[in-house]
Amino acid sequence: MPDTLSFLEILAGILLLFGGGELFVSGSIALSLLLGIPQIVIGLTVVSMGTSAPELFVSLLSTLQGGAAGDSIAVSNVVGSNIFNVMVVLGASAAITSLRVKSRLVRRDVPLLLAVSMATWAMASTGRLTWVAGLALLTALVINLVWEIRSAKEDQAEGLDDLDADGAAPAPVALFKLAAGLVLLVLGSQVLVKGAITAAQALGVSETVIGLTIVSAGTSMPELVTSLVAAYRGKADLAIGNVVGSNLLNQLVILGLCALASGRDGLSVDPVMLSRDFPVMVLTTLACLPIFWSGGVINRLEGWLLLGAYGLYLVEQILSSTAAPGADQFRLFVLVAVLPLVMVFLIWSTLRWMQQRKLA
Repeated sequence: MPDTLSFLEILAGILLLFGGGELFVSGSIALSLLLGIPQIVIGLTVVSMGTSAPELFVSLLSTLQGGAAGDSIAVSNVVGSNIFNVMVVLGASAAITSLRVKSRLVRRDVPLLLAVSMATWAMASTGRLTWVAGLALLTALVINLVWEIRSAKEDQAEGLDDLDADGAAPAPVALFKLAAGLVLLVLGSQVLVKGAITAAQALGVSETVIGLTIVSAGTSMPELVTSLVAAYRGKADLAIGNVVGSNLLNQLVILGLCALASGRDGLSVDPVMLSRDFPVMVLTTLACLPIFWSGGVINRLEGWLLLGAYGLYLVEQILSSTAAPGADQFRLFVLVAVLPLVMVFLIWSTLRWMQQRKLA
């Protein structure tokens, strides 16, 4: 059974993350006001880079340690974090309050994320992410950053309407909040992951499940806390931009650097992940398009649907890792009953929005 220390580490990690999330959101809002940059761009770049730091640290360290186990943790951390970000971070933020979606997310950022996710899956389909694949991902990162900077001017008129003077602060204060928030986020995630892994190992959970669920959820806690705080404060741009930007950076930066650091042999990818978890990551990204498109709002019902979908994903992971007798029946239930219902709901909500827009 897990000892008391592991639970105390989990609690301490969560508290550090909440404090760091508040500071980081405050600093990012102040920075957007000082620079006159739309908050959606700040969320897609500065905030997402900061909250992706734990994933980078854990995955890169695992890769440098070498071996199949290190590669598995590095890749599963990124894939699991991206699934967690969409289903839990975005779902929980929408469950707090409906999130209004900027049009640029539908026309630019989510399609870009979908293209990167499919390209990453394709490059990993050989069973290895080579240094060439890593270089390609990092090159795509540079191109995207240049695009973000150039598009910031185009989105300025749209984004500045959302800025308010309540979060204004001098430049030194804004930078201090960003730095202090980032330190607390990274420290809190490390403490949380350490406690969670200790507890999971004491409960006899497999390493694969730890990488795809506990480690990825732990390193995604900065994204979760930052987006929750942003949603609670009515900063939907930061909440949504943080998720989309983090998922982009997880693949372009973290997998890119890990593939380069893995050397000539490349980063090995578990075949089970290629057939199960990579498709889930791509499908969750694809599901964002109709959710974002239907009325330009992620409502609370859609948020709860995303949370419920992650619950099903967790159950499937546990059943698969323990070779439970009901695993095949559970997958059949999800494919035959749950998935069609979700698709019908998305199609219905999209058609309803299109009809309302036509009438208006």
